[in-house]
Amino acid sequence: MDSTLRTPLSAAVLANGAAQGTVLAVTDQAPDERCEEAESLGATVLRLPADAAGRVDLGTLLSGLGTLGVRSVMVEGGAALITSFLCERLVDRLVVCIAPKILGRGIEAVGDLGIYDLTDSLTLADTSVTPYGVDLVLDSRVGYPDDRR
Repeated sequence: MDSTLRTPLSAAVLANGAAQGTVLAVTDQAPDERCEEAESLGATVLRLPADAAGRVDLGTLLSGLGTLGVRSVMVEGGAALITSFLCERLVDRLVVCIAPKILGRGIEAVGDLGIYDLTDSLTLADTSVTPYGVDLVLDSRVGYPDDRR
């Protein structure tokens, strides 16, 4: 996802033939010339509507990926992207790596979901925990209040 296609065309995801199979989701704010350059490298560019914040509309993104035959998406992004997927109830599974390190004030994995009451919290069910070296991998199904998705 790159609303304005700021990804450098020399980025590893596009360089040396890696662009085959790469899908770039952009909005109308992405320059046509950059989109054409990315496509010439072999990437697929999905031009999608923007949400109220000017970013790629996530629901439309998932529908667009579905038309390409994509049935599963791994979201590896910052807190803003992950929070957006959770707020829009587009996540059905959450896999989190937990490292045994203390930062004090650390990096947010998830931003403000606007949940202020435990009865409105997201729940994790069917959880498994797998050691991976010194880290732990938590794999759960995400449940939403009232299970409305």
